[in-house]
Amino acid sequence: MKKNIGRIVSIVLVVVLLVLLKASVYTVPPKQYAAVRQFGRIVKIVDTPGLKCKLPFVQSVQRISAATILYDIPASDVITKDKKSMISDNYVLWRVVDPTLYIQTLNAVSARAEERIEAAVYNSLKKIISSMTQDEIIAARGERLTTLITDDANADIQVYGIEIIQSQIKALDLPDDNKEAVFSRMISERENIAAGYTAEGEAQAQKIRNDTDREVAIMKAEAEKQAAQILGEGEAQYMAILQEAYNSEEKAEFYNFIRSLDALKTAMAGGEKTIILDKDSELARLLYGNAN
Repeated sequence: MKKNIGRIVSIVLVVVLLVLLKASVYTVPPKQYAAVRQFGRIVKIVDTPGLKCKLPFVQSVQRISAATILYDIPASDVITKDKKSMISDNYVLWRVVDPTLYIQTLNAVSARAEERIEAAVYNSLKKIISSMTQDEIIAARGERLTTLITDDANADIQVYGIEIIQSQIKALDLPDDNKEAVFSRMISERENIAAGYTAEGEAQAQKIRNDTDREVAIMKAEAEKQAAQILGEGEAQYMAILQEAYNSEEKAEFYNFIRSLDALKTAMAGGEKTIILDKDSELARLLYGNAN
């Protein structure tokens, strides 16, 4: 009987010890906070993973995600500075940076946090878009607009112990009834730019043609000048040769004789072999043997 009672007591003690051990330890996974609460009051925040200890039955553990969370915000209408309507579709990357503040303000409920994030991002988006014209918004799309919205929204959301890492615009589009007019204007602007480039190119081409024509005219005039000079020199040499040929009676007679032979050769080259000569001509005297 005593043995049975001792065995029962041992089992009870082991069970109690196991319960106490289970109630005294807890684990913290990676990318997670553990808020240790005692009688509802937060006494410690643990942000390092591993096996941890707490007071059994007195303290409890509330776990909060420390990971980056993606929240897709519903699309909303915004009005630009020049009174143009646009449709913005955003998503947000956010995380908890102050677990104590997050618990105190939102009781660590992510749905409440995303409600506050949505309101802060919409207000920031509305404020920033309304301060810019449609053309300025289109030009600023990308990192600049993302930074402006993220910084402005964080100023409102930090009181909840959370941080918006990035508020990114997935799509910033026009309402269907405005698209055609805007696209037509964009096409017209680009056609004007293209026409400007074309006009500039034609002006440069005409300048090149004018410069080339002027250079060609200068080269042609110079060539004609050199040709005239060469021709003049040739004629001068020719006249000098003639003068040399006629500077005595004997040379003049010989030159006339050669010219007569050349003329006779030219006359006899064709099919007609009959020539009519003056009896006193040099050729007649030559042919009759009266050259002397």
